[in-house]
Amino acid sequence: MTQEQQSSMTPMVAATDVHKWFNQTEVLRGVSLTVGRGEVVVIIGPSGSGKTTFLRCLNHLEKIQQGQITIDGENIGYRVENNGKLKEDSEKNISHVRAQIGMVFQRFNLFPHMTALQNVIEAPIHVLGISKAEAEERARQLLQKVGLAHKADAYPNKLSGGQQQRVAIARALAMQPKLMLFDEATSALDPELVGEVLKVMKQLAEEGMTMVVVTHEMGFARDVADRVVVMDQGQIIEQGQPAALFANPQQERTRTFLGMVRRAE
Repeated sequence: MTQEQQSSMTPMVAATDVHKWFNQTEVLRGVSLTVGRGEVVVIIGPSGSGKTTFLRCLNHLEKIQQGQITIDGENIGYRVENNGKLKEDSEKNISHVRAQIGMVFQRFNLFPHMTALQNVIEAPIHVLGISKAEAEERARQLLQKVGLAHKADAYPNKLSGGQQQRVAIARALAMQPKLMLFDEATSALDPELVGEVLKVMKQLAEEGMTMVVVTHEMGFARDVADRVVVMDQGQIIEQGQPAALFANPQQERTRTFLGMVRRAE
């Protein structure tokens, strides 16, 4: 087997028996999840179930206390010692793996003193070390991709929430990530602006981007996800293809959650 063939078989995300505590509270209780290349996995579940914490553990924004996470075959955050225990990795190694992961948050976190274009080129220049000219060319292509080529010189306070979130997506894509993480990317938006962000996310999925998405947008989960994962109380309680899971959930907790979502829609 060639190295290329072996690489193609390596899952993009492999989380094994992940545990996370905040003080005395265990918020992730043995979460294991594998995400294949080009797969779109949507994580749903009630508030407080550990969805966002798990997502943040995938790029080591939150440290885990037990388990292992690899991104494209590389450990992130820790290395496993001979005795099987975790030891935190060097910041250099963590940054190397994290640079391959794009993340879009609930809040847009754009630099207010920079234009849309400047926000998108900042990391490629300073992290990837590419030239300003190359960064600007790619940034303009990405802003066009998210429908904002005409807003390149606009500052965040002149953009709607949906436009700011689309700039944030372009900024994440500018790092040419292997994996995109979305943490409730539409939850801070007015209802009429949600669609424009979901349209961009759907386009990325159609282009084959590997994505892990935490969302309450059940329509997106039904239409775009390859697999839906349900979390509750820090554990994965059920997962499957969207059509089957929404039509015939196997767990009572899933049925209750989906019933509450439907009544709220």
